[in-house]
Amino acid sequence: MTNNCALCNTELTSMDTLLGANTLSDGNVLCNKCLNKVSDINEELLYNLNKFSIKDINKMMSAEKAEEIQAVTMATQNLPAAINSGSHQISKEVYKRRHQKIKNELEMLHANLSMFTKGEIKELPYLISEDEQITAITDAQFVNTLDAGVLVATPKRMISVSKGMFGAAKINIYPNENIQSVSFVTHPRSPIIKLHLEERIVEFECYMDKEDAEKFYDTIKNIYNNSQEESPKQIGTAGKSVSVSSEEVFNQLEKLGKLRENGILTDAEFAEQKKKLLEQLK
Repeated sequence: MTNNCALCNTELTSMDTLLGANTLSDGNVLCNKCLNKVSDINEELLYNLNKFSIKDINKMMSAEKAEEIQAVTMATQNLPAAINSGSHQISKEVYKRRHQKIKNELEMLHANLSMFTKGEIKELPYLISEDEQITAITDAQFVNTLDAGVLVATPKRMISVSKGMFGAAKINIYPNENIQSVSFVTHPRSPIIKLHLEERIVEFECYMDKEDAEKFYDTIKNIYNNSQEESPKQIGTAGKSVSVSSEEVFNQLEKLGKLRENGILTDAEFAEQKKKLLEQLK
């Protein structure tokens, strides 16, 4: 019997060779450290090690390494070399740097965002440069739509990013100079945040977290309403009428069902979104 581990070639100890527990089918022996490593790849090795040879184990480890390399390559390929955002282009390096900065800012803000906003968050590095800080963010979608979305406040502007399940992101930017004031319409389930612009009023429904929406409004009202003699904040019930066809709702339900079947949504998340969609029919 060899005195060295067949995988890492280190000298075997008495614990490695105790009762021949680490012996392979071809007589080679593994040290306990290597046995733990390979059993992470295939748990059966822990119980039936004598059915495998060192050739089998090397093949398993090579396949595992190939999968890791492929995963890293795919992740890199999914990040475009240059992204158009308006008239700007950013490189992978700039994207990564901005993404990390935004991630840090969201952690500092204790951002309470739903899992449905992941696509919107990925858009933010294309829109927000290193010298622009996020001061507030919340789940918010345009009233009378089914798209998920986020509403972002920075010292310079407010940004709306919304995205359907299988569509491209829709981006709307509201510079501070165009926002005359903001207001908030209370509702037990989904309050509304209104941006009063020079030419119109834009309404966002906050259906995921009522308290988070109120926290977001409390932050932005200090920016946009301080200069107003009288704040236009509205206290009352949101009297909104959502006009969505039954066919559209059922199509969205079908898509949600597929996401649950594929393990992307939990049963609880599916039920929550299903309830929201069915409420559109009332």
